[in-house]
Amino acid sequence: MVGPSHIGQKSKDSFARAQRVFPDGTSRVTIERSPGPLYIKRGKGSYLFDVDDNRFLDLNGNFTTLIHGHAFTPVVEALTRQLQHGTCFANPTEIEIELAELLCRRIPNVERVRFVNTGTEAVMFAIKAARAFTGRSKIAKLEGAYHGAYDWAEVSLAATPDSWGDPIAPRSTAFYRGMPASVLDEVVVFRFNDADSARQLLSFYGHSLAAVLVDPMPSRSGLTVPNPEFIAAVQDTARKHGVLVIADEILNLRQSFRGASALYGLAPDLITMGKIIGGGLPIGAIGGREEVMRVFDASAGRPLLPQGGTFSANPLSVAAGLAAMMHLDHAAFAHLDTLGYVVRDGIARAISDRGAPLSVTGAASLFRIHPMAQAPNDNREAYPGPSGSKIVKELGDFFAENGVILPHGGAASMSTSMTRADAEFVVDVFARFLDSHRACWTT
Repeated sequence: MVGPSHIGQKSKDSFARAQRVFPDGTSRVTIERSPGPLYIKRGKGSYLFDVDDNRFLDLNGNFTTLIHGHAFTPVVEALTRQLQHGTCFANPTEIEIELAELLCRRIPNVERVRFVNTGTEAVMFAIKAARAFTGRSKIAKLEGAYHGAYDWAEVSLAATPDSWGDPIAPRSTAFYRGMPASVLDEVVVFRFNDADSARQLLSFYGHSLAAVLVDPMPSRSGLTVPNPEFIAAVQDTARKHGVLVIADEILNLRQSFRGASALYGLAPDLITMGKIIGGGLPIGAIGGREEVMRVFDASAGRPLLPQGGTFSANPLSVAAGLAAMMHLDHAAFAHLDTLGYVVRDGIARAISDRGAPLSVTGAASLFRIHPMAQAPNDNREAYPGPSGSKIVKELGDFFAENGVILPHGGAASMSTSMTRADAEFVVDVFARFLDSHRACWTT
């Protein structure tokens, strides 16, 4: 098997072995191949070490989850203590109360919390909660935004120029073969940062909408900062028509001590959380206004929305999450903000100095590099096309060849374990990539 030099022989051998037990040799579709996966042996701090003993600076962090990096000592210690007491119980534990209390203190509009196992479950139950609360079934969601593997949340996730339809009223498109047509009929799709069309569509369908599902800064739609006018249009129109606002902060909770909605002026009825609140272990959570969260209340009998799960609020995930969140204080976020600024500013300068047709977006500890000169404003503008996808893949391969894991086309993230020197190294590798492709930019 021939591939980039950063894929060592042991990784190649592991992939050959995996192809005998997995449908495509991997256990999730998000695994990157160049042409085969990089198999990891261990992680420590900012770095990953593969089975061939190569070291990589990790800008993926398991899709932005590992905000403290790998094997964070307080998390390891918390897990060690909990393992000695047991891994899971049918009964509740006091530590789940502590993590819920932290989230209620810290995140605006989170008055009650319910824990689940994944971000997908968090979004799924938030949508169900909105339906149970309003008695309506339809939802509205952003074109191209990822909200996990729930049919209604996947509508128009993979829309392309051939399928996305009208710019004012986008078409609801299937994500996979066999998605029921009835699901498409239940989802209204609108574009990120288009205040006028959001207001128009939410007003027209408002009487039948249970919720509008919004990622404050969706990664797959470009990792672009939301316009204040857009946020106001969504929120005000939803309120006018009795539509609940669900903020999906599973990825973007890492933007600040109080989350992303607080940064951008969004006051949601429900917030979905995950990734960083689990300290590197599987977790999800739904938080929101007490009135809405009562749909889960089983104290007087069967609730409006029954919700359970064998591993929901399991003590390992909760213990790891509590340790991670307790160490995400204001100083930690200031450090992350500095790292993110150094990378985004350095990348932007390198692009400008060389006149390369690329751009960079992001905020706080997040960034994304785009194969286009003008930074995109929404999902359609962020669509790379075949030539752009080729550049993005070459960029990811170049980074890996130089010891950095950069997600192909997704959100790259900094961790508290990184230093300013790490951030400057990322900029240096990017500048070298531009120099290696200088002929492409000047022809």
